[in-house]
Amino acid sequence: MALPQTQDTNSVTPNIETVDDVINGASKVNAVPLWPQMVKYNPPRPNPRCIPHIWRYGEVRPYLVRAGELVKEKDAERRVLMLVNPEREGPYTTDTLYAGLQLVMPNETAPAHRHTAFAMRFIIEGNGGFTAVHGKRIQMNRGDVILTPTWNWHDHGKDGSGPMIWLDGLDLPSFIHFPVHFVEHFDKPRYPADDVDTGQSPIVFPWIRMKKQLDDEPGDWAAKEYRKADGSYVSKTLGPSAERISKGTSSMARRETTSSVYHVIAGSGYSNINDEKFEWKQGDTFCIPSWYKYQHFAGRDETVYLYRFDDKPMIEALGFYRYEGMDTEMLVT
Repeated sequence: MALPQTQDTNSVTPNIETVDDVINGASKVNAVPLWPQMVKYNPPRPNPRCIPHIWRYGEVRPYLVRAGELVKEKDAERRVLMLVNPEREGPYTTDTLYAGLQLVMPNETAPAHRHTAFAMRFIIEGNGGFTAVHGKRIQMNRGDVILTPTWNWHDHGKDGSGPMIWLDGLDLPSFIHFPVHFVEHFDKPRYPADDVDTGQSPIVFPWIRMKKQLDDEPGDWAAKEYRKADGSYVSKTLGPSAERISKGTSSMARRETTSSVYHVIAGSGYSNINDEKFEWKQGDTFCIPSWYKYQHFAGRDETVYLYRFDDKPMIEALGFYRYEGMDTEMLVT
């Protein structure tokens, strides 16, 4: 049996004499020719829109602290300064990662909500702060990494004096491409929670433990990922890690299809990112987009410790992970 004809016999045949007629005419009916822009969609190498950038803690912190005084608790569900890449708008720190500096003032509550996005917190400064994640209240200590898995109720609070500040890392840019992110608010400021031992919680990674692991590693440079007890990634989208660089030495040079956000826990030094020098010190945060070659150098005075989060779990799961020097034939199936 012959297939039915699909041509609309009632349509008027346009006058198509040249290639330009094809391109212009087809575009008017939302059928855009690929061949004039093939390289745009099939580039010879990764082409991130974001660029390397550094946010200096000494420059950003005064605005965050002043926001704590001027922007009242009732007027801000989360008091955050987003670290936005100069080449894009929020929520892009890199093309796949979001970072922001969040602050809670004494006796405040950042009200309970939950959302599709996965979040992790690196504690920068303060004491007496806590985050409560789905019924588990966790004390915040400088250098700790605290996870907020997807769809877990969570709120933040602060006792004592002075601000509590941490670095948020989320997978928010992914939801520009997959518009499935949403937030639900709890009907009270705080979700019921009990204190837990941070040394035993699977969503807390104490800095004292990670620092010892890094210091126990031989060599001038060591890097360790934060992993679940079974060795798996902490999430399907984000991967946290930490690095140690002995004073006066450097990390390995790397180029990979992951993008990353770095925070300087201690020490000072600089990074060469595609041959551009970025100097940093304790408290600073900087980003490295996909396929930018980078290497970190510690200053001569003290050992450097860096916190990092990246998109490797997601990139790897999608089959997109590459690094310079990789035998890509092993990827052929």
